Amino acid sequence: MVVSIKDVAAAAGVSPATVSRALGGGKVSAELRAQVEAAVQQTGYRPNLSARRLRSQETQTIGLIVADISNPFFTGVARAVEDEAYKAGLRVILCNTDESPEREAMYLQLMEEERVTGVIFAPTRTTVTKLMRHEPGFPVVLIDRAEAGGRHDAVVLDNFAAAQLLVEHLYERGYRRIVGLFGNASTTGIERHEGYVAAMRRFGLAPEARFIAPSVEAAQHEVTGWFRTGHVPEAVIASNGLLLMGTVRALREAGRETPRDLAVAGFDNESWTELTGPGLTVIEQPVAEIGRTAMRLLLERLDDSQAPLRKVVLGGRCVVRGSTATPAHAYSAT
Repeated sequence: MVVSIKDVAAAAGVSPATVSRALGGGKVSAELRAQVEAAVQQTGYRPNLSARRLRSQETQTIGLIVADISNPFFTGVARAVEDEAYKAGLRVILCNTDESPEREAMYLQLMEEERVTGVIFAPTRTTVTKLMRHEPGFPVVLIDRAEAGGRHDAVVLDNFAAAQLLVEHLYERGYRRIVGLFGNASTTGIERHEGYVAAMRRFGLAPEARFIAPSVEAAQHEVTGWFRTGHVPEAVIASNGLLLMGTVRALREAGRETPRDLAVAGFDNESWTELTGPGLTVIEQPVAEIGRTAMRLLLERLDDSQAPLRKVVLGGRCVVRGSTATPAHAYSAT
């Protein structure tokens, strides 16, 4: 549990403002200072963070910049970040970029102007590259997307392994022509594509990947085109929850069913995925753990700006449902 300045104030029997003054070298009596220092020892509070904010005139506020707040993955992460920030006595400014590098640049500038304590950020590939060259004036923890050998702490899913899990599952169920739909804006899509390609080639199958906008509409348009032309694969892997939803909408619009007409697997174990048809096979991401871990890394970075960089890679779990049931007909091995 993260101890906040409010906990220290309660233990010392004073106000949070008094604790801030005492820890920041402000004018308080020797008795009050000793009282606050004893409460710090009792609660295990880390005073370096408070002192740093006071010295730099930063606010007790962090920024959370996400790619698409309508994506349930980011909604879940945001909830976990806000919960942990509240425990630490921090406020959160939430910004939504819609995968736009221009909006990302605008919000990073806003964070500079607001003198935030730090930022938790899910950037596009374009901005990831810029972050490699330009260091913002505050600590940054990346979530979901990260630089290769980057300059910032990060919390990510093992995307390569997760995509391989889905290919392996479909292969074991007898599917051979497996198309992958990948978002074209983030490093996440690239990493999942790499895992998909590696697994397909390991089984001697030909990868068929489509990089599209990471939206419901883009996936719906792509899959609808397959049904209209008659070039329908045996199975599809959708690399995020929005692409998965678009795939399901296309099936419904065309009057088709899964897995009879198209086996479907994807990412993000949202509540609707178990209620659609026979249920959708998905990779369940540890969403709350991603948010909590990002907040912990940010607090630790604020306490020690010179600590070694950390990249926490979390595992996903394959939740198998009826959308990838064994097909009625047998496919010959290739």
